[in-house]
Amino acid sequence: MPIATNFTSIFSKEWEINFTQCMPNGYLKYTDLCNILQLTAAAHSDSGGISFTDMYEYNQAWVLSKMRVEIASLPKWRDVVTVKTWVNSLEKSRSVRAFEVYVDGKKIVGSVSFWAVFNTEKRRPEGLALPYEHIELYPEIKATKESFAKIDISSEKEDVIEKSVCLSDLDIVDHVNNVKYLEWCLDHLETDLVLNQKIKSFEMNFLRELSLNDKVVIHENYSEDSIIFSITKENKNCYALQLNLE
Repeated sequence: MPIATNFTSIFSKEWEINFTQCMPNGYLKYTDLCNILQLTAAAHSDSGGISFTDMYEYNQAWVLSKMRVEIASLPKWRDVVTVKTWVNSLEKSRSVRAFEVYVDGKKIVGSVSFWAVFNTEKRRPEGLALPYEHIELYPEIKATKESFAKIDISSEKEDVIEKSVCLSDLDIVDHVNNVKYLEWCLDHLETDLVLNQKIKSFEMNFLRELSLNDKVVIHENYSEDSIIFSITKENKNCYALQLNLE
């Protein structure tokens, strides 16, 4: 797709929260919050000429490596949210992208994410094949109080459940969609922590891709103010999630 005539390096898009995206309490699911962020990034990439379609001609796609989300409050059913996004850095095979979510002009969510260009045939990172010099970078504009970090999963962990990767877990790049890891972990969290919005921020590290029929183990480790989940395949870490609680 060509670069849109109205392309801007700081991009905003509105979304109306529908009932399929909500928890029983009427507030947006954490997983669907991440989906909205990713869809906004995709819309920005479409207008900038580096969409999934453009990249797929070179067997490339953006995949998420790290992400931090800070939440003041969640939007609810029928809220119209404005998601603003921009790129902090972009070079060769990697990019840092920021997001902010607003309701009625008030910022309620900030997020920062680290993405890698992934060759879908070779299954490894590589340099972006498309030009991106037209994208202005804003390294000084931060969306979060803290940046993403490496999650410490070295402590002793409790096994939660064993699981096999199903077809519904896969995305268009033919591996487990990044939001599915979060969903698996949240399904094993105490319900009141989710419904009462006790999660004030969370970090995700994506370490190895998972494919159809892979068998994994989900682990958890509780501390006073955080919960760390990890997902392993054959004792190798594939994913880590840190939930920071109120």
